[in-house]
Amino acid sequence: MMSRSLIIRHLTCQETLKMPKVVISDTSCLIILTKIKELDLLRQFYKTVTITQDILLDYGEQLPDWIEVQQAKDHYRQQLLEMQIDKGEASAIALALETNENIIILDDWKARKLADRLGLSVTGTLGVIIKAKNNGIIPSIKPYLDKIRKTNFRFSEESEHTALKEANEK
Repeated sequence: MMSRSLIIRHLTCQETLKMPKVVISDTSCLIILTKIKELDLLRQFYKTVTITQDILLDYGEQLPDWIEVQQAKDHYRQQLLEMQIDKGEASAIALALETNENIIILDDWKARKLADRLGLSVTGTLGVIIKAKNNGIIPSIKPYLDKIRKTNFRFSEESEHTALKEANEK
């Protein structure tokens, strides 16, 4: 479970002033948005998303043409990260460390903390949905939260309350 301050910090990560050049997503965001039939939300907000080969294998579905696959060059760094977090998250963080002006989409608390300690700009699936609402791409986050609740993705009541507040819906 994520601490309230960490939730708020990541939910409110502002990208509206300057969009990142590279958006790197972990598998969980792709899976969640696919399950609720809203994967295109990533394209609508970011235009292009980058994943690694490890994430592609974990995702296991056909990719739309706006999702690019790229590998980190430093395989040793990725192996070191894999000692702390799973392979997909490690590959995403390793790639983010090699690119400039990026944001990484991670939902796993341990991976988010690690990415934060490494100085990366981090958001999560809920953060993406909030940003989409706050930028006029969707009218409300509530229907998305309701659909996500019907999947195996879990978030606390506190996270939901914080998300609704950040989206000016509560």
